[in-house]
Amino acid sequence: MESRLYKKLKESEVICQTCNHYCRIKPGKRGICGVRGNTGGRLEFLAYDKVIAANADPIEKKPIYHLRPGSRSFSIATPGCNFKCDFCQNSDIAQMPAENNGRMDGRPLTPRQIVDQAVQAGCDSISYTYTEPTVFFELAYDTACLAKQEGLLNIFVTNGFMSGRALEMLTGILDAANVDLKSFDPRFYTKFCKAGLEPVKDNLKQMVQTGMLVEITTLLIPGLNDDHGQVKAMAEFIANDLGCHTPWHISRFHPSYRMTGRGVTPVVSLESAYDAGKNAGLHHVYIGNLPGHDSENTHCHSCGALVIQRRGYRTQSLLDPGGACPECGMKIHGMF
Repeated sequence: MESRLYKKLKESEVICQTCNHYCRIKPGKRGICGVRGNTGGRLEFLAYDKVIAANADPIEKKPIYHLRPGSRSFSIATPGCNFKCDFCQNSDIAQMPAENNGRMDGRPLTPRQIVDQAVQAGCDSISYTYTEPTVFFELAYDTACLAKQEGLLNIFVTNGFMSGRALEMLTGILDAANVDLKSFDPRFYTKFCKAGLEPVKDNLKQMVQTGMLVEITTLLIPGLNDDHGQVKAMAEFIANDLGCHTPWHISRFHPSYRMTGRGVTPVVSLESAYDAGKNAGLHHVYIGNLPGHDSENTHCHSCGALVIQRRGYRTQSLLDPGGACPECGMKIHGMF
C-alpha cells in the first residue's frame, strides 16, 4: 500500500513524513522502522496485511486507567518500530524487520475484520499497541475511522514520535493515548532509543490541546533515567504543561532485550518518583509492574476517597454514573 505521508524528491528519492525521523529513502531501501520502503520512487507501507497480534485485553493493561475502567480493548499491531530502545519489552515483534533482514510475519486482517472482531469480543475500544502504531499508521487510521462509525473508542499506545501531519490526521479520531515519556534527558533518547525528546514533548502538548485523553508511562530504569532531578523535572512538565489531572504511570523495569544485565527497579526508587509526582501537584500517580501496591488504585484528588479499586486487572469502580466521587462530588478526570 502507498504511504499516506511522504514527499517525492529528485532521482526517485522520497522523504517519509509519518514520524519525526523524516527518513530520506533511496529506491530499494527502507526507513528506520523497517516497514516503509521506496519502490521506484513511491513510498510503500509494507505491513498493511501483516497483523502480528490481535487480542481482547483489559484496558488497564495498556495501561489506561481513566477511560472505561474494567472494559476490554481489542489490541492490534504489525511488526516494526521507529525507535531502537535497548530495553524494548516487545523486541521480538517491534524489532523483527530490523533484526531479520526485513522479515515481517503476520496475517491479513482488514480494518473491517478488526472492527467486527472487536465488536464480537464485547470491547469498548480498539488499541493500537504492542509495537509503535505510528509505523502502521495507514492500517490504524483506516481501522479507527471504521471504529468511530461503530461507536468504538480509539487508543494509541505510543512513543509519541509521530509527525505533526500524522497527529493532525488523528485529531478527532483518536480518543486517548498512553505515551511513553522515557526520560527527561535528550541524551538518553539519543543513546538508548536512537530518537529525540523534544518532538515527544511537543506532540504531548498538542494532544492535550486538541482534547485527547492523555496518560503518561515512564519505565524507570536503575541508573539510567531515575535521577531525582530529572524525575522531578519530568513530573513538573506533566503537571505544568499537560495538566495536573494527567495520569502518570511509573513502571518497574525488568531486564530484557539488550539490558539483561541491569537489575529490576528498587521499590524505593519507584516510591521516590511517586512522591515527586505528588509533590508536583499531579492528581493521579500510579506505580506499575508492582502487584499489590496501593498506588494502583484511584483516589479522589479532593477528599482522598477511594473511587476505583484495582487488583491486577480486576477493577471495581465506585464512581457515580457521571464520573464523580461519591463522597464529595468532585468530577474525576477521564471518560467513564
